[in-house]
Amino acid sequence: MVVAYTTFPAYSHANRTASARPARSTANPVAEAAIASETDIRSGLTENLSRLWRYGLVLSHRRDVADDLVQQTCVRALEKATQFQPGTRLDRWLFAILHSIWLNEIRSRRVRQGQGFVDAEQALVVDGARETEAHVMAAQVLRLVGALPDAQRAAVFLAYVEGLSYKEVAAVLDIPIGTVMSRLAAARAALAGNLKEEGGR
Repeated sequence: MVVAYTTFPAYSHANRTASARPARSTANPVAEAAIASETDIRSGLTENLSRLWRYGLVLSHRRDVADDLVQQTCVRALEKATQFQPGTRLDRWLFAILHSIWLNEIRSRRVRQGQGFVDAEQALVVDGARETEAHVMAAQVLRLVGALPDAQRAAVFLAYVEGLSYKEVAAVLDIPIGTVMSRLAAARAALAGNLKEEGGR
């Protein structure tokens, strides 16, 4: 299943047709900026679908949950288009929306329904896994990253796979930058220990 190229009907180019306007528009600049921002977001969503889905999978370890996260992120981003600040990183904003949805809605619903997570190694064998492995160096390391605690796994993915700065990771996860650094340090120590342990087998 390749979610990266999924087209949501609500976001198709057909819906971008602008209505006819008089020669002298009476719309205020704020409204015009909002329209421009929403257009940018629609375009950016298409470009970032693959990255969003991969992050959703890293958080949830479930393909179906990742699908839900991406779809809800698209909807939420369009609903909150006026809150996006032009000139800032759209991908960071989208990651933050997806992370918020995961924390506030999807995870709590899955926990209430008693639906557990699949094994990390199984969940990470997906379409596009080779692209992810190129960033994390090897399938072995990718599997170990998937086995990290939730908080560490999210920080590692954003910092080392997506290449966000510590400051940007802190903004996405809504935590202090010191906490990001602590989680990454703990994750590096855990990965090093696990790699050494597996290498000695």
